[in-house]
Amino acid sequence: MLHPSYHDLMKTVNSEVESGEAPIVNSRYSIVLATAKRARQLIDGVEPLAETKCPKPLSIAIDELNESKIHILSEEEAAELEAKKAQEAAEKAAMAEEVISFSEED
Repeated sequence: MLHPSYHDLMKTVNSEVESGEAPIVNSRYSIVLATAKRARQLIDGVEPLAETKCPKPLSIAIDELNESKIHILSEEEAAELEAKKAQEAAEKAAMAEEVISFSEED
C-alpha cells in the first residue's frame, strides 16, 4: 500500500480549491501524471523541495506533493502560465534584436 494513499494525495491537492469550484484533481491518473512529471524533473537535476528517507525520485515527488511543496495547475492556470512565458520570451527576443540593431549602426 502506498503511504500516503491516492485518496490522501487527492485531498491534499484539492484542499486549496474553494467550495463550489471544480477540483483540480479528479482521478488517480492525474496524481500519477503529476508525480511522474515531477520525478522526471528531479532526475534531470532539479533540487528536491522536501526531505525524504528514500532517495528515489518518485518517492521524493510524492512527498513533495503530500507536503504541498508542489502544486498541480488547472488547465486554465497552465494555459495562462504558458502564455506568460511565451510573451516574456518574445519580449526578450525583441530586446535582443534592438540591441543588435543599435550595434550595427555604429
